[in-house]
Amino acid sequence: MSDLYHARLQRLELPENCLLLKNIQRGIEKEGLRVTSQAMLAQTRHPQALGSALMHGSITTDYSESLLEFITPVFQRVDESIDYLHHLHSFTLRNIGDEYIWPASMPCKLDGEASIPIAQYGGSNSGQMKQVYRQGLAYRYGRMMQSIAGIHYNFSMPDSFWPLCQDLFENKGDVQEFKSNRYFALIRNFQRYSWLLSYLFGASPALDSSFMENNPQELVQLSKSTLGLPFATSLRMSDLGYQSSAQGNMNICYRGLDSYIGSLSQAIQENYPDYESIGVKVDGKYRQLNTNLLQIENEHYSNIRPKRVTSSGETPLEALKKRGVEYVEVRILDINPFMAVGIDAEQVRFLDAFLLYCLLADSDDISPTENNEINYNQKRCILEGRRPSLMLYRSGNLLPFKDAANQLLDDVENVAKLLDIAHEKQRLDVQGYKHSVMLQRNKVESSERTPSGQVMHEILRGNSYTEMIQMQAEKNKRHFLRQVLPHGFDMELKRLAVDSVRQQQQLENNETSSFDDFLQAYQASESSAIEFELA
Repeated sequence: MSDLYHARLQRLELPENCLLLKNIQRGIEKEGLRVTSQAMLAQTRHPQALGSALMHGSITTDYSESLLEFITPVFQRVDESIDYLHHLHSFTLRNIGDEYIWPASMPCKLDGEASIPIAQYGGSNSGQMKQVYRQGLAYRYGRMMQSIAGIHYNFSMPDSFWPLCQDLFENKGDVQEFKSNRYFALIRNFQRYSWLLSYLFGASPALDSSFMENNPQELVQLSKSTLGLPFATSLRMSDLGYQSSAQGNMNICYRGLDSYIGSLSQAIQENYPDYESIGVKVDGKYRQLNTNLLQIENEHYSNIRPKRVTSSGETPLEALKKRGVEYVEVRILDINPFMAVGIDAEQVRFLDAFLLYCLLADSDDISPTENNEINYNQKRCILEGRRPSLMLYRSGNLLPFKDAANQLLDDVENVAKLLDIAHEKQRLDVQGYKHSVMLQRNKVESSERTPSGQVMHEILRGNSYTEMIQMQAEKNKRHFLRQVLPHGFDMELKRLAVDSVRQQQQLENNETSSFDDFLQAYQASESSAIEFELA
């Protein structure tokens, strides 16, 4: 890194500056399939006790009717984020009868495409649009891919930080423009270095053989009904997971806000012949929203996204264009089956330090040569990240994996020290940011400590993937049912559930236009914005 970067860190060590790092804002979105006691996907509707999936702000569904999604508010304290997820799991498990929440990214046993029910959102135009969008995903990519679950981590720095950051970079322009530029710098660095996250937190080296529908490709038989790769970290992020050959030739530009919006808008407007052959409305039923390369912007599969909360009458891209980047959404994280809610406070602290490093570090545009190296590193870490002989590119040079990882951890640790100073947690034995980096170093030294290594250890002991994850699901349910929910939290979630159902009913009762007219207006960007999320 440059002398200017080190000068930034030195200035951040000053007490008055370091305190501005204290109030990082974070939100977590965590998915999980509802499954039966036989480890099969639940075919039941979204439980009414959980409220309306269309209107509830904390408990909803993603692609499938069986794919729960928990959404935390924005918190500044790490423990509050994790505690909120705990409470959502506990409340939900009390209200889904004898079903379980599948605690892994790759799904349970599947009985073909038809066994994955598409999420239903009622008869309102917005509800129908969400359902048709998902129907389009089924036609385009198949339902199997949509049964995969993950964790999204939303990260932003507080408003009080940005005048200092602008000063650190000797920028005197518009603050929001500067914020957007730095978030895109973060995104470029994330692309450079996120191979490390795949290694440290990847937890899907194996899957149930039913996922492949008798097409194992390059996977090997690991145990009964279990396929995988012996050194893999995250098959969820491989070609088996959220990948698309149609999107493979898209050239989304992360140089800055204007180029990003322009390149993504082009993909949304570009007609794609294969999707045209599917049709939009066939025999009176919608198959997809349109025949373009992307139905909407969130169909673009990416490891990280620039984001802005939408207002009424805006699409996500319109919100970005009007008001700039507000936060970033990290989408690379697997669910850790050995953690009750799939993520813990130590991982959150490391993510904070890692993302802040990406924000503060130098970040040139990514050249075609570097882009090839980025793709190489990511693919190698996903498919064989725990292979002892693995070599990766770092600053244009091939290095042994451990050397590349430890060099990057050195950089992250420098930022972690600043965060510990800000939070007055400078002792290594305290559960602070530097401690979280130390835990990741242990994984680099011993791949058996990684989540993927732990999963593989259990499988090589003779357990099938599904047996192992089902045992964790049962263990988690016992744990959460023993927990005493805060009385106020329990009552609030019950109220939100009732209110969300009433809001959906009101929306449906007040509908004045047909869905055909609604969709036409939306395509012309004249309708109220609808927030769509794709795992």
